[in-house]
Amino acid sequence: MAESDYASLIVDIPDYPEPGVIFKDITPLMADPKGFAAAIDDLADHFKDEGITKVVGAEARGFLVGAPVAYKLGAGFVPARKPGKLPREVYSQSYALEYGTDELQIHKDALSADDKVLIIDDLVATGGTAVATAKLVEQAGAKVVGFGFILELCYLNPRTEIGKSYDQDVFTLIKVK
Repeated sequence: MAESDYASLIVDIPDYPEPGVIFKDITPLMADPKGFAAAIDDLADHFKDEGITKVVGAEARGFLVGAPVAYKLGAGFVPARKPGKLPREVYSQSYALEYGTDELQIHKDALSADDKVLIIDDLVATGGTAVATAKLVEQAGAKVVGFGFILELCYLNPRTEIGKSYDQDVFTLIKVK
């Protein structure tokens, strides 16, 4: 599917969640059977020859995209969750937000040194969540193979932030200039 076809399934919501912000709503894309299937297929197909054994998706929309990509790749899925959501021992990684900090966690036994990991999320804005997720993967001793997103907010320069720590492939279906 072409980038313009994907973009036609994204709805802009002005002044949400606060004045001046244009929220990119991907739920229409997810509700469209052909569009959602194409997005999952295109993300998985891009990384199909990388030997990926696990896909890690950040809470919460990263679960919605990452799990079907993992299925398509024949890989396992690992959720990166907010603190207090996982019942066993965890690795934790804090990261900066525009207005404060946040944290993600994965189970300590979710990944091994043999795992080749693809990090998937619905959107990459500043790159902070992606980098934090990659650091969790490294804490577990696994190898980050690449990053995949439906939507990239290019004007926030996420590739620069990711590139400070990682030189792996960053693939997106829609680039918002």
